[in-house]
Amino acid sequence: MLGITRRRSRQVMVGQVGIGGNARISVQSMTKTDTRDVDATLSQIRSLKDVGCDIVRCAVPDMEAAMALQEIKKRSPLPVVADVHFDYRLALAAVRAGADKLRINPGNIGGRERVAKVAEAAKAQGIPIRVGVNSGSIPRDVLQKYSGPTWEALAESAKRSISQLADEDFEDIVVSLKASDVMTTIEAYRALAGLCDFPLHLGVTEAGGVRTGTVKSSIALGTLLMEGIGDTIRVSLTCKPEEEVRVGIAILSGVGIAVDSVEIISCPTCGRCRGDLMTILKDVEERLEGFRYPIKVAVMGCEVNGPGEAREADVGVALGEKSGLIFSEGRPRGRVSSEDIVPRLVEEVVKIGKQKAKAKNSLKSSREMGSSESIGNNTCL
Repeated sequence: MLGITRRRSRQVMVGQVGIGGNARISVQSMTKTDTRDVDATLSQIRSLKDVGCDIVRCAVPDMEAAMALQEIKKRSPLPVVADVHFDYRLALAAVRAGADKLRINPGNIGGRERVAKVAEAAKAQGIPIRVGVNSGSIPRDVLQKYSGPTWEALAESAKRSISQLADEDFEDIVVSLKASDVMTTIEAYRALAGLCDFPLHLGVTEAGGVRTGTVKSSIALGTLLMEGIGDTIRVSLTCKPEEEVRVGIAILSGVGIAVDSVEIISCPTCGRCRGDLMTILKDVEERLEGFRYPIKVAVMGCEVNGPGEAREADVGVALGEKSGLIFSEGRPRGRVSSEDIVPRLVEEVVKIGKQKAKAKNSLKSSREMGSSESIGNNTCL
C-alpha cells in the first residue's frame, strides 16, 4: 500500500483466506441465487472466482438452505460464509455443514443463551463470526438513545454485539457497520477502528444500482481504505454479483492498494482519437478479465498523451492511423495493424504479468521467512 499506514488488527482465517493482520485486503461478494439450488449457486461462485472474488457469502433463510451448504462447501472453489438471521438453529446447522465463517447479528439471533450456543459451536470448529450491524438492525433502545440510526448508534450496537461474544470467550471476530448513507458509514467505522483490533469488513449497505452504488461505495470505502481502515470489502450493488467484485477490485486499485489483477487505464477520447478506442478497450477488458497479474495496462487514443501514458504503464498502446504502437516496460515494441492491436497487447500482458507475479511471490516468500510479527494485545473496547 503506497502512502497508507494500515490499522493494526488481529488476523482470522476464512478457509485459506486471511482477514486482518498482514493479509492482503480481500474482496467479497454474495450469491444471488437460491442457496437451495446447489448447482446454480456453485455456478455463480465459480463465475465470481473467475473475476477475482476471494470469499463468497450465501444466504441461509431456512433449514433446507443450511443443508445445501454441505454440498456447496464441498465443491466450492472459494471459502463459503453462511449468512444467518433470526434463527440460531440455522447457524448451528451451517456450522455442521462446514461453513468457513458465520455472519450473524447477535441482536436478532434470539438472546444471550442462543448467542452462546452459536459461539460455542463456531469455536469448536475453529471458524470466525462476522458481527454484522446494519442501520436497519439497530436495537430499539439504541435507536431511541441517539434519535435514529446515527453513526454513534451503529458503533454502540457493534460494541454490544462484540461484548456478547466476548462474554462467551469468543474473539475470532470480524466486524461490519454498514449504513446506506456514506458519511454515517465512514464515521461509524472510524469510531470503532480506534476502540478494538478486530478486523473490519467494509461496505455500504443498500448502496443502489451500478452507477449510484459504485459512486457511494467508492467514496466510503476509498476514504476509509486511504485512512488505513479496512481488512476486507464487499460492494453491495443491485446487479449481478460479478460487477460487485469488479468494482471492489477497482476501488482497491484506485486508492493505490496492490491487488492481483490487471489495472486498465484509458483516455476518454476526443476529436484527436485515431482509432476505434471504445471497441478496442472493450475487447481488451473482456480478454483480460480474471487475469491475476499485478500489472498496469494503458489503452490510449492519440499522440498527445498516448505515448507518454503507454510508456509509463507496464504495457500500453498508443493508437495511430489504422495502427497502434505497442509499449512494454517503458520501451516501444513495434507498430502493429489495427486488427493485431488487441492480440499483441494481451501477449505482452501475459509475458510481463508472469514475470511480475513471479518476482512478487519471491519477495513475499523471503519476507515471510524473515518475519513472525504478531499482535499481542487483543483487548477491545
